[in-house]
Amino acid sequence: MQSDPTPSALARRDFIKKSAVASSTLALASQGMVNAANGSENLKLGLVGCGGRGAGAANQAMFADDKVTLHAMCDVNRETLGKAREILIKQKPDQVAVDDERMLSGFEDYKRVISECDVVILATSPGFRPQHFEEAVAQGKHVFMEKPVASDVDGIKRVIAAGKAAKEKNLKVGVGLQRRHQPGYQEWIQRIQDGAIGDVLTMRALWNGSSRPGKARIPGESELEYQIRNWYYFTWLSGDHNVEQHVHNLDVANWIKGEEHPVVARGMGGREVRNKIENGQIYDHHFIEYEYADGTLLYSQARQIPNCVRDISESAIGTLGRANLQQREFTISGPNAEVKRFRKNEDGHQLEHYPFFKAIRENLDHNEAERGANATMTAIFGRMSNYSGQPVTWDDAMASGQKLVPDDLVDFSSPAPLQPDAEGWYPVAVPGVTDPFKVWY
Repeated sequence: MQSDPTPSALARRDFIKKSAVASSTLALASQGMVNAANGSENLKLGLVGCGGRGAGAANQAMFADDKVTLHAMCDVNRETLGKAREILIKQKPDQVAVDDERMLSGFEDYKRVISECDVVILATSPGFRPQHFEEAVAQGKHVFMEKPVASDVDGIKRVIAAGKAAKEKNLKVGVGLQRRHQPGYQEWIQRIQDGAIGDVLTMRALWNGSSRPGKARIPGESELEYQIRNWYYFTWLSGDHNVEQHVHNLDVANWIKGEEHPVVARGMGGREVRNKIENGQIYDHHFIEYEYADGTLLYSQARQIPNCVRDISESAIGTLGRANLQQREFTISGPNAEVKRFRKNEDGHQLEHYPFFKAIRENLDHNEAERGANATMTAIFGRMSNYSGQPVTWDDAMASGQKLVPDDLVDFSSPAPLQPDAEGWYPVAVPGVTDPFKVWY
């Protein structure tokens, strides 16, 4: 008689089964197959925010479902709007049907795009994401929104509330944290959660990468117009780079912890080389020690300084060994040692659209709003600790309701929420001086 399988054997079987599912998903994408094969009606797609990520997401949405037609577009920059349509027509000529009257650029025109479409992609600078998401849910539309989902605590609360309303309305919500949809990551996280490295004690999340240049002011443009055009360098719009980009790595850490979030952040950071007016107010380096409720520590780094080592990776150390993901290679050390290379065509930006449209077509549960909000808030309350030089708890940060984004921006003549001094410099948070919960400008 064959004996019952051990827990480790059961975990391995489950891992193999889930690996097979992940591989079939990847095969579906690589073959260019679509989720519209069930014969459902055409879906009108709206794009709000037409920069590189917005145009990329629109193209990937149309590739994922051949019955999706881009119907309306909106961006406050007319040049960006026009370039995006031109690019998308070249990529998907049979699925782009955006007439000139549906090429919109007013501050409130996102409402019209939403009203005329079945599905909307939200890809403006993150500070505007909460109000756009609220509007889409209020109008009863399915939403794919880019990460991060907010730049302040007030925005996080609004996204969580709108996400709950979307569930009540049976609306589908995707969030652009694409690692969640990559088979390599899915397999790697599953192995950790199945005990391949034992109990997780510490984790490390790094986004030490390149920097983008700030944009100089154009004569004649308003202060608000300039800040929105140079949005990456203003905290109220981007959240700072540890929110705008490092959110991916922090989301992986929360995923490893079974969707928990840290409860305390102890951070330090500053501006070492960002010393130009066009660098706005964000930092160029962040270091945060996060602590989860069970005592697990996460060491987080986000650095954008030229000529420094590049390292964008995640790792975890447990009682039996270490798991590491770097340069598309997945490794486990210890008694369950393993090495695996990610597949060449494992494009999470594409893969994340398949389950989203499948959920729409087949009426499946799909709502990533709260998960995206928790990942974003992990970055935000870490920023609060960095900017102040004080330890910050999750509960105190959420209770603060910190609000950086005004609600009364109607056009480019509206006053920007922060103003430069007489010499053109913007206020920058100073550790030891800045209050973690108050607006420092």
